Amino acid sequence: MLEDPAGTYRFNYGDYLQWTGDDRWELIGGEPFCMSPAPSRIHQALVLELGSQILAFLRGKQSQVYAAPFDVRLPRANEPDSEVDTVVQPDVAAICDPAKLDDAGCRGVPDWLIEVISPSTNVRDRVQKRDLYELHGVREYWTIDPAERLLTIHRRQSGGGFGPPETRPARGLQDVSLFPGLRIDLDPPFEL
Repeated sequence: MLEDPAGTYRFNYGDYLQWTGDDRWELIGGEPFCMSPAPSRIHQALVLELGSQILAFLRGKQSQVYAAPFDVRLPRANEPDSEVDTVVQPDVAAICDPAKLDDAGCRGVPDWLIEVISPSTNVRDRVQKRDLYELHGVREYWTIDPAERLLTIHRRQSGGGFGPPETRPARGLQDVSLFPGLRIDLDPPFEL
């Protein structure tokens, strides 16, 4: 734990690994965010369905998919893990480079991240994490708002950051530009 010039405390992955209890946490720039209480039933149904469809498509391929809780460490440079101050647990993460994977999760930026919006994480997922993922080079970032039944897609442009967001109804088959041929069916979780 470090104290910054403003007198607030910043945490790192070394601190994070020492925390006990049942709560799940994320660190963004050294600031902790509690992810409790547990997500809603529809949130979990979406995460399970998305992960299952992506897993079936990627089976036998080099790319891998993981669902939360799964630590994604986003180092600023080459600092050791214990000093990394950003650790997120996206709902779904697809990683194309297996060298980024280890027993602790993923060190480095995943290629595709999906967050299912909860009332308690709305602003963090739509703004703070979007900016964080754009900064770190995520190629595709989806947010799904089950209450509004909306899908927002952010795609990395050839010049750098995300292009304009694409927002559409979270219904039916959705193409994944990162994985040609993968079409995600968003209807099943809403039919339970």
